[in-house]
Amino acid sequence: MTALIAAHFVLAAFARPLVRRLGARAFLVLALPPGATTCWAFTRWETAASGSSVNWSWAWMPDYGVSVDLRLDALAELMVLLASGVGTLVLLYCASYFSDTTPRLAGFAGNLLAFAGAMLALVLSDDLISLYVFWELTTVFSYLLIGYDSEQRHSRRSALQALTVTTLGGLAMLIGFLIVGQAAGTYRISAILADPPPATTAVEAGVLLILCGALSKSAVWPFSLWLPNAMAAPTPVSAYLHAAAMVKAGVYLVARLAPAFADVPGWRPVVMVLGAATMLLGGWRALRLHDLKIVLAYGTVSQLGFLTLLAGVGNRDAALAAAVMILGHALFKAPLFLVTGIVDHAAGTRDLRKLSGVGRALPQVCAVAVLAALSMAALPPMLGFAAKESAFEALLLGDAADRWALGITVAGSALTVAYTARFIWGGFLRKPGVADTPVHRVGPAFLAAPAVLALCGLVLGPGVGWTDRLLSAYADAFPAPAHPYHLALWHGWGTALLLSVVATLGGAVLFAARAPVARLSRRIAWPTADGVFGQLLLGLERLSLQATGFVQRGSLSVYLATTLLVMLAGQLAVLIADRPWQGAPPPRLWDVPLQGAVAALTCAAALLCLTVRRRMKAVVLAGLTGYGTALLFVVQGGPDLALTQFCVETVSMIVFVLVLRRMPVHFQESVSTWRRAVRIPVALAAAATLGVVVWVAAAARTAAPAGAAMVEETAHHGLKDVVATILVDLRAWDTMGESAVLAAAAIGVTSLIYLHRRAEGTAAPAEVRGRTAWSVTAEPLTGVPQGDEGAPERGWLAAGATLAPEHRSVVFEVVTRLLFHPILVLSVYLLFCAENMPGGGFVGGLVAGLALITRYLAGGRFELAEAAPLQPGLFTGLGLFVSTGVAVFGLYDGTVLHAWTYHGHWPLVGDFAFGTPVVFDCGVYLLVLGVVLDIVRALGAKIDRQIERAAAEKALARRAGPETGEAAP
Repeated sequence: MTALIAAHFVLAAFARPLVRRLGARAFLVLALPPGATTCWAFTRWETAASGSSVNWSWAWMPDYGVSVDLRLDALAELMVLLASGVGTLVLLYCASYFSDTTPRLAGFAGNLLAFAGAMLALVLSDDLISLYVFWELTTVFSYLLIGYDSEQRHSRRSALQALTVTTLGGLAMLIGFLIVGQAAGTYRISAILADPPPATTAVEAGVLLILCGALSKSAVWPFSLWLPNAMAAPTPVSAYLHAAAMVKAGVYLVARLAPAFADVPGWRPVVMVLGAATMLLGGWRALRLHDLKIVLAYGTVSQLGFLTLLAGVGNRDAALAAAVMILGHALFKAPLFLVTGIVDHAAGTRDLRKLSGVGRALPQVCAVAVLAALSMAALPPMLGFAAKESAFEALLLGDAADRWALGITVAGSALTVAYTARFIWGGFLRKPGVADTPVHRVGPAFLAAPAVLALCGLVLGPGVGWTDRLLSAYADAFPAPAHPYHLALWHGWGTALLLSVVATLGGAVLFAARAPVARLSRRIAWPTADGVFGQLLLGLERLSLQATGFVQRGSLSVYLATTLLVMLAGQLAVLIADRPWQGAPPPRLWDVPLQGAVAALTCAAALLCLTVRRRMKAVVLAGLTGYGTALLFVVQGGPDLALTQFCVETVSMIVFVLVLRRMPVHFQESVSTWRRAVRIPVALAAAATLGVVVWVAAAARTAAPAGAAMVEETAHHGLKDVVATILVDLRAWDTMGESAVLAAAAIGVTSLIYLHRRAEGTAAPAEVRGRTAWSVTAEPLTGVPQGDEGAPERGWLAAGATLAPEHRSVVFEVVTRLLFHPILVLSVYLLFCAENMPGGGFVGGLVAGLALITRYLAGGRFELAEAAPLQPGLFTGLGLFVSTGVAVFGLYDGTVLHAWTYHGHWPLVGDFAFGTPVVFDCGVYLLVLGVVLDIVRALGAKIDRQIERAAAEKALARRAGPETGEAAP
């Protein structure tokens, strides 16, 4: 099973080279995985029909009880055959539907095959969490497939609408999964079905949330709005996703969970009422539309409501009817969509008002369409007739609610007959006053896929008994009635047959009166769900704009004060109500008096920040608080934390200084006296509250600290640096996430700096090119590069001569030249010594960044370019790639990162160990180095160029002023 699922995704990854080499014929190769899956499923037919199952389980993280479980039983067998069998035929159909010159064909092909793999994994999943993962994968791939023609606004909107509706339903379903899984004590679906949790209030709420996800996926009202709009996708997508696969996922989930939860209060009313309403609303809407594909779409909505109703009734015969109806629906609706695509290709339109005589011109296509339509209208001897008969019979023998639902289904079946007849009449028959539509020939390969599906519906009508054992194996999960129903084409004369005749005659009458019915439908039409959705989005956008305008006033001090006040109010309320300090030991102010002295100096620096008016002084004082914190780490015996804190504060202060070059010297915010008087108490109160909360949290500890276990675990591996081991091994996934956030923040900052590149003005005149901001008064320098890639002749520094003499410091240049390489060596040492001494990739990257910053401060932006000629993004991307790759590799055996370690001995170094945690740390090192370099280039070199340009233009203006007789500014 896993090999078949993986084959879908692996081959999907190679879709682009296949399409580049084979063109549209690449779909023939891409059809191999679902074709192989179909053959495999047929070999397991007997196992599933006998009531047994094929199970596969992988203990992914056994220590945490996390496993991946797959299970093929009778219901999964049916869904695998549909998802893979129809998927194979649709992929073969695509080889004729698309041409070699179709744009974006490779992406479409890969997404379609990947969707087939996700759908296969979904129906085989025997775990709620893995089912949710593949559920959302189908949502993402369907979004990409619906929005295939991204240049069209309607396609983009339809894709976004489908993504929004199904994702919101999926999130609700995830919450329901968590509630039910916790109540049952397991997330294994087969275990939950075997021993359902008691129907408590929490379980009832969880079940209703699961139904929200299922109903939204299967486009049941009020979530049905997205499916008709999804017809913006190419026809193969509509035939596969919206007839045989994706929309069946919700029905499948209802059918899967019904044996355990059909008796939970709220299940039957929701499923039966919404299913019945959807059946009527979708069928009624299909009677007044003119696009063949949209007619089928609303017909699909109607029948999905019918399927949901049957699957959720909760008795054995209804479950059997639901299973055979799922099969029948796929075998008639998918070929009808495919035939519609053929008609669109051959005639150039899908408007039934413009189509005439297509059946005479394309008799084979018409024959296939008629076969599929007969099954959809539930006429004998098609499979649709046998399925509809079983549904009527199951509802006849039920309770009062079932008989009420029976009346709805008979009315819905009449609507189905009416829009089926309208589809055949509009697509293939001649119409008075309309000229025959010119069409081109259709090859047999193009027609093969829908023909196979339609013939299956014809063969399985009389042969529906062949499927009885398999489908009954699923239905037998419900309590067996005294006389269980069995599938057959003919059950004799009875009430069910009479109801079928009534539905057929009613549909014929509605079709005969199609013109007045269409007028009546338009006259009493209520607001469409799509229009309501659009109005809701518009109202939400307006509300968000109003809320944003109310709370986002553009004042950082207001934002900070609001945040602090909310935090202050919440914490004080908890402290006053719970009084958690009662019984807590008195606070210990310090371990040694030196800690108190350092803390007092740090607090003094922080308090002085409240009164300064100069920006530079505020930066220095804020930096002193960081250095004071680092000193506390030193006194407490945490040299690794202290080293990291010192490096972070140093880099932060340098960045602040670089930014301050473009800002006024003094704070210029105009604040009233009373507002300034409020800020200090708010800040002090927030600080005091945080201090009390930290003390209370530490004093209220009841369990043993986790640190002792981590120290023991670290020592077990022969390591001494607990902090570094935690960051790169025990909690490496946290570190990887924080690294990604750091990279995203750096990219965001630099993107804002480089955003208005064109707004800087035109290039500087030739006579000022090569000058820097510090040498505009000197003669132009020879050999100065025009960008950041080169530098003039070498001195102590590669580009030190680009600075004007009055701004150069020979001592600084010499010191920088002498210390640059030792600092880099120190950074590498810190990287590799982290297992047993203070260090690590993070602090090593910071130290390397400080070495480059020193070169920049000594020689300017040209010196930085010479010291680091590679782009910062290369380091950032490579670091993320390495750390992520190692983390994913470590998941192979269910660990975090400790997947591989090499122990060796070097003559000069001695014994050493090199493993995946070290490689992970190297990725962090590269990432941090890239981030620091990117920020320095953006806030240093980029701003330098802006200053240079402004100063050079100002100097030229002064020089040109006397020559033109203008007054120099």
